[in-house]
Amino acid sequence: MATLAMTSDSPRIPTGKPFWQSGHRPTLLAAFLYFDIAFMCWVMLGPLAPIISKDLGLDPAQKGFMVAVPTLAGAVIRLVNGLLVDRIGPKLTGTISQLVVIVGLAVAWWFGVESYEATLAVGVILGFAGASFAVSLPLASRWYPAEHQGKAMGIAGMGNSGTVFASLFAALLAKAYGWTNVFGLALIPLVAVFLFYLFAAEDSPDQPEAKPLSAYAAVLKEADAWWFMLFYFVTFGGFVGLSNSLPTFFTDSFGVTPVMAGYCTAAAVFMGSLLRPIGGGLADRFGGIRTLTVVYLVAAALLVAISASATSGLALAVALFVAVMGTLGVGNGAVFQLVPQRFRKEIGVMTGLVGFGGGLGGFYLASSLGAIKKFTGSASIGFLIFAVLAVVALAGLTAVKSRWRTTWGAALQGARI
Repeated sequence: MATLAMTSDSPRIPTGKPFWQSGHRPTLLAAFLYFDIAFMCWVMLGPLAPIISKDLGLDPAQKGFMVAVPTLAGAVIRLVNGLLVDRIGPKLTGTISQLVVIVGLAVAWWFGVESYEATLAVGVILGFAGASFAVSLPLASRWYPAEHQGKAMGIAGMGNSGTVFASLFAALLAKAYGWTNVFGLALIPLVAVFLFYLFAAEDSPDQPEAKPLSAYAAVLKEADAWWFMLFYFVTFGGFVGLSNSLPTFFTDSFGVTPVMAGYCTAAAVFMGSLLRPIGGGLADRFGGIRTLTVVYLVAAALLVAISASATSGLALAVALFVAVMGTLGVGNGAVFQLVPQRFRKEIGVMTGLVGFGGGLGGFYLASSLGAIKKFTGSASIGFLIFAVLAVVALAGLTAVKSRWRTTWGAALQGARI
């Protein structure tokens, strides 16, 4: 496979070339497909939760924790992958993670999953799939110049759409073949994408030098790293937390079948995935700060509306969740238009750190909705609390925007923040 020839300029420096003439398209496609199928597996327990909980007799808190475990495991493993990406390269890191998921699901399918504790073990394995985020984004990002970061990261990040496949087909296949066999069926696309990834993906020649572990700790001394983790805690945490929780919410609130709940969830997830690259494009054009400001305002308003009226009717609930997931998808793209501009040399570890923040947000939302449902009989308070967190993120963004624009933002060439 031919690689992009290195010029005297780094691929990160503005080239003036159109997007599709920049970078390395086979790698961008491989990054997207890896992210897509990995995310399909990562949220698999969400649409299966109504079926699994019925078979194993789980209460709402156990259901919430079960679907949240892959998110928490993915958040932690993203930190590890962020370190590995900068030390051994994104392609090899992704290869290792994919093998862990393939072997783990094969074992779960072959030997079966017969207890609540076993589902949690499967959730940890699925966390390796969720950690694909810390691999696919730097794999794609390092091939593209500054003015195309939003689009490149948005396209690679559109692998969020894998959650649509899980929502559409997991419950349907479980009904036809049994839910443990869904793990075996998932191996078919996993292996196919893995083989394509081995052939098509290439590390950019503009790889940063491996850093000592102390250098990664130094990143955490930067206040901006913590701000980005907070911003992604809300946007991505909301997206993945709802992806895992909505199948249970729809079945519990409206008495629909798990298959119908999956279809309703898929509509919301599809909108969030579709709008992620658009969010990156909007951030490239208008600036990530302006884009995120609108995102947090709209998301907070929609979450308040969901808290007040989501159980009033299925059609209204689906419409509100489609709207809020689309808004959060725009926010995901905008956050990762900004991250590579601020942390160009640390994009691997920063992708892991920011992804860790997003994973924690998803774990919090999914687990809290289950716990609140158990103790109050309704998840409404959980949505309201997350609306408050969106307002907190907006306040933080407002606090840093002037400094960002006059310091590192002012030094950028060909990119807007």
